Amino acid sequence: MSDTQIVTPLRADAEDTLEIAGVRLASRLFIGSAGYPSQAILRDAVQASGADIVTASIRRVSLQGHGSDTVRILKGKRFLPNTAGCETARDAIMTAELAREALDTNWIKVEVIGDRETLYPDVAELIEACRHLVDDGFVVLPYCNDDPIVCQRLEDIGCAAVMPMGSLIGSGMGVANPANLELICRRAKVPVVVDAGIGTASDAVIAMELGASACLINTAVAKADDPVRMARAMRRAVEAGRDAYLAGRIPRRGRAEPSSPQLGLVGS
Repeated sequence: MSDTQIVTPLRADAEDTLEIAGVRLASRLFIGSAGYPSQAILRDAVQASGADIVTASIRRVSLQGHGSDTVRILKGKRFLPNTAGCETARDAIMTAELAREALDTNWIKVEVIGDRETLYPDVAELIEACRHLVDDGFVVLPYCNDDPIVCQRLEDIGCAAVMPMGSLIGSGMGVANPANLELICRRAKVPVVVDAGIGTASDAVIAMELGASACLINTAVAKADDPVRMARAMRRAVEAGRDAYLAGRIPRRGRAEPSSPQLGLVGS
């Protein structure tokens, strides 16, 4: 029996489900489809992750070539095409329209990159693209910087979720600014999906403990020494982090506090 066949799904709470644009999702882990050593490993990693949603760059996917195989082997998953590589609102809008036609979905992850070195979003172009796509009937999930004001603006124009970066794309640095992320999660009335920077399972736990609705992970799985095992670890990490968030952590203290009562000790 393979590792992917013995994974037992965990749930924080039967009623604790993620819903985006009226669609209920069983998993709070979104997984990317780029950079895997082979299509077979991609398939097995996605299965091990338990993810319902798989992201794919529409500029990379060709339905007549390699991309058509990706769509075939991941049949049954909800594809979330993204506008990776776009640098203007115009390009992102055109790419989203191509994705809707090619993959028969109105869901789109919007990326508009403003800087090639950091891959930071161009906020002005991003907001323009998202406003147009929302008006055009898309379910818009924008990749954005970890700025509470930007996230609020994106929510206000009708985005179905916001996807603030944990840290730089592909960096594996984890959650660089937990205070900002916690504030975004606390204020948002739409799901918050932490996107970019998660490098290992403990990073995903931290993001979820801060109140994130989900994590989107690609490089940390695809480039791991064992992508299938890492996908399984991320699955469990997201579930554990969500459980811990719902349970409520104890407060941090600057002094020790015994867990056992002091009264009734022998010799006291």
